Amino acid sequence: MGHAVLGGVTGVVWLVLPVMTSTVRDPVPVAEGGTVAAADVADGVPADVADGVPAVDYVLPLAVVAAAGALGGYGYVRRTRRARSRTTPGIVSPAPPVPSALDVERQARSSLVLADDCVRASREALGYVDGGEPVVRALRAAETELAAAFAIWRRYEEGVPGDDAGRRQALVGVVGRCAEAGRQLDAAAAEFDAAWEAGDALAVAEGRFRKLVGRTGRVAGALAEAGARYGPAALAPVVGYVEQAKDRLVFATSRLNRARQAGDSGDREGSRRGVRAAEGAVAQAGVLLGGAERLARELRTAAELMPAALTGAEAELAGLRGTTPSPRLTHADAVLAAVREEVTGGPYDPLDALRRVVRAVEGTGGGRSGVIAAGAELVARGALEAADDFVGTHRGAVGVQARALLAGARGAAPADTDRLARKARELAEQDVRVHGNPYAGEAAHGSGVAGAVLGGVLLGEEGDGGPVVAFGGPESRGRLG
Repeated sequence: MGHAVLGGVTGVVWLVLPVMTSTVRDPVPVAEGGTVAAADVADGVPADVADGVPAVDYVLPLAVVAAAGALGGYGYVRRTRRARSRTTPGIVSPAPPVPSALDVERQARSSLVLADDCVRASREALGYVDGGEPVVRALRAAETELAAAFAIWRRYEEGVPGDDAGRRQALVGVVGRCAEAGRQLDAAAAEFDAAWEAGDALAVAEGRFRKLVGRTGRVAGALAEAGARYGPAALAPVVGYVEQAKDRLVFATSRLNRARQAGDSGDREGSRRGVRAAEGAVAQAGVLLGGAERLARELRTAAELMPAALTGAEAELAGLRGTTPSPRLTHADAVLAAVREEVTGGPYDPLDALRRVVRAVEGTGGGRSGVIAAGAELVARGALEAADDFVGTHRGAVGVQARALLAGARGAAPADTDRLARKARELAEQDVRVHGNPYAGEAAHGSGVAGAVLGGVLLGEEGDGGPVVAFGGPESRGRLG
């Protein structure tokens, strides 16, 4: 429009100019004895100039006005089209699109997984360094925020709240809690790094590595003894743990050697990366060996507790007869009879047998004290720790559902803890199978367990070819990779 206005003004001025100047022309002498027309012809001036304004003077201004109008109209149409298609720079929609419910739910899922990974990695990192009270306090605060986020998510999965607005707000709360957990960890990351740098991280990692190497043989022997006594089925939860721990220690060996060589050559950054990668591998090896040892110990404890559990269960059932519906008592009697037959018939899984006795008594309304309660605590704690170990060592592939169930199992009643933890382990195993076997690939090529094999620490976020364990949240977790 500016072009059109400018062109119009120019044309008007051009038209007015001849009129303004027509009154100041020089006088023309009139020839005597003739008319004005005759004089004009005699002087060679056309007759149409007799009024003082030549017709040709109107052509150029009119052409300018027409061109300016056309140019202005073209610019206006072009700008209108660009504005409608929202391609004009600087034009911002006053109301940005609102994320769909599916987008918000997807964000909540990824936020939970990321926050859980950061908390787990930070907890592992504190196993190598005494970061001080502020760092520990930051981890505890992050754990609290994460637990609250998982609690909101579990209620959301159960359909609470029921209205769309309330459900969206619940998901926003999940994302906010996860963000706060990450912020707490990020805020303490620099202080942790200072403590890590002040110590001899390489020597600490090498010391833990040597202890685990010596421990591997003892754990393998304990599992072999337990398998002979209780049967292969009793060791199913830790099948392959010793071999996986050995793979991780092989990986740690190569990274520790690299770190030592880099340090000797003055490559401080290379040494840091090597130590961090070795810390992650050693931490996972420790979890695997610890889980195998714990199961062997729990099997022995359950076997020792079994005679008293059977006697206590029969006493509980005897006290409930006449007050409890007969079908429940009948079922409990059948379970106890089957367990007694297993105990006297040869190798059996004492943890599984104890779990069945506990459930049978609980189904009748009993088992709240005494030996049955002790048995319930044993099986619940074992299931929780086993599930937590599996999720921790495979977390690169484990999704939000297994993690949420595991979070719900903490602090629940023993019966609920056992049920939720076992379901979490089942879902985590499914996730790993869908993701692909994390123990194939690199090991088959003779290079230890790099990359996907050690993906349980931080799958897809590796440093120096391997996983990195570092204290911090989303903004700082990869700083040492």
